[in-house]
Amino acid sequence: MKRAQPILELTRGSVVEAVHFGSIAVVAADGTLLHSYGDAQSVAFLRSSAKPFQVLPFIESGGAEYFNLTRREIAVACSSHETAQIHLDAIAALQKKIGIEESQLQCGPHLPSDAQKLRETIQQSITPTANFNNCSGKHTALLAFAKMRGLPLETYLDLAHPVQREILQTLAQMCEISADEIQLGTDGCSAPNFALPLFNAAWGMARFCDPRGLSAERAAACEKITSAMTACPEMISNFGEFDAELMRVAGGKIVTKRGAEGFQIIGIAAGVIHEQGVGVAFKVVDGDKSPMDNHLEKHTRVRPPATLEILRQLGALDSAQLEALAEFGPRKTLTNYAGLITGELYPVFQLP
Repeated sequence: MKRAQPILELTRGSVVEAVHFGSIAVVAADGTLLHSYGDAQSVAFLRSSAKPFQVLPFIESGGAEYFNLTRREIAVACSSHETAQIHLDAIAALQKKIGIEESQLQCGPHLPSDAQKLRETIQQSITPTANFNNCSGKHTALLAFAKMRGLPLETYLDLAHPVQREILQTLAQMCEISADEIQLGTDGCSAPNFALPLFNAAWGMARFCDPRGLSAERAAACEKITSAMTACPEMISNFGEFDAELMRVAGGKIVTKRGAEGFQIIGIAAGVIHEQGVGVAFKVVDGDKSPMDNHLEKHTRVRPPATLEILRQLGALDSAQLEALAEFGPRKTLTNYAGLITGELYPVFQLP
């Protein structure tokens, strides 16, 4: 991250008060580095941006057919949902269909990000359970994969478990990197997570959205996952959240998945800006925390405007689509709690 460059500035009055640094890689499905900013070889954990890759071997092995999964259920398996009631209901129904119990999830609980459910949880003194975790869809899918293959459920998060070994190998193959070169860590939900260069992460996402060079089984699985994510974006995060709104406005041409600590991955379908599919991966060095407002709603500062600026510069969104997403950036007027204008927020990078 030593070569990270300024991505976003914030002003107070006429003074630049804060600068966020990061790196960006834009890669075509054949591995051509189309654009880079900062250090495209910077190694970063994908965090929840890895979820489509983590679900891929399950779908490729026939999991959707085995359990008769709907697009909505495939989407929630790839989600960082905000624990709205629609997510809790979907995951409970999915667990019933699979034949597992919530108590088997090893992700731990946390409070909802959905404002309505958070108020309800506080007001009614509800104790969050594992399904409240925004990774509960992924954990449900991991257990389903293990159950389908007759593997132990109690150790499904162990690095030596066949499910985890297959995920690592699939990620390595998709991102054209040796599994030995992928650095491993433990995610916030206790599952293994993966650090690799932005270039390889972007390449993997490009191939996810343009799998023509992959095996027929893997290409079909990629299409199942991307079509589920774009058809049911509210299950990936929530109605009104940036990832969901971007995929809704893009009309099936763009797939995106946020990750913790400032990671974002984006896939653009073939023919939108290039004859091949294109992947984008970027990392905000400071982690891009999301403050909560007085309405209990969280607002991510850097990644939404940076994503929109990347897509604007690439020509992946037209003027009407950018206008529909204007509440997220790329430029925003900043106000204080009394509604007074205090400054601006704007991207400061140019893709070469």
